[in-house]
Amino acid sequence: MRLTAHTDYALRILLHAAVEPERLFSIAQVAAAHAISRNHAMKVVNLLGNAGLLETVRGRGGGFRLGHPAREIALGEVVRLTEPNMSPADCGNCLLQGACGLTGILRKAMAAFLAELDAHTLADAAMGTRLPFPLLQSS
Repeated sequence: MRLTAHTDYALRILLHAAVEPERLFSIAQVAAAHAISRNHAMKVVNLLGNAGLLETVRGRGGGFRLGHPAREIALGEVVRLTEPNMSPADCGNCLLQGACGLTGILRKAMAAFLAELDAHTLADAAMGTRLPFPLLQSS
């Protein structure tokens, strides 16, 4: 399964917050570091904030940080939140719908994929993650 750019950005942003959980990161910092448009980064931070995965702080000197400890955030939760369609194939528009042996196999494969992500937390992914030098400096 290929994850969307939206999910990729969400995972990157959460990793940044997990590496330094007490630090406020600005959207501009993270967007610039990953060559993500500021608009996309803002949408992702907003979604993650509304879900409680990030805490957002408004105003001058504001930014975002983790909303929960990284060990409490399952990677599968993030993928389910950010992926618009978890179907690996368009079975709904297929001539073989209802009479195809592939549907069950794909369903099991997707369940295994999500189960593996559910078995790992953001803390697992953050272990060994290092921020690029420009992000280590204060904003």
